Amino acid sequence: MKLQDERNWIFRLYTAGEAPNSLRAIANLAAIGQEYLQSRYKVEIVDILADPLHALNDGILVTPTLVRIAPPPIRKILGNLNDREKVLLALGLAGGLS
Repeated sequence: MKLQDERNWIFRLYTAGEAPNSLRAIANLAAIGQEYLQSRYKVEIVDILADPLHALNDGILVTPTLVRIAPPPIRKILGNLNDREKVLLALGLAGGLS
């Protein structure tokens, strides 16, 4: 499936090193990005074990946490992103799929 509009998407994914749920979230987000957004997205991965102040300054207390930075509004999803339907809906991608 492909998104109909041509907006660029920016995500920040907060992880905890190589914890299983963090690795699953990275893989699940990569699969969603490839299938629905092709080359129109960027992901910044913030490992809170390596950079705890970044997460603290952003108010992140749980990992993995995905933040959709752009397009606005900002949206946050907690967990490993396994439930694709709920993730697409939460990110605002479900309504624009063709």
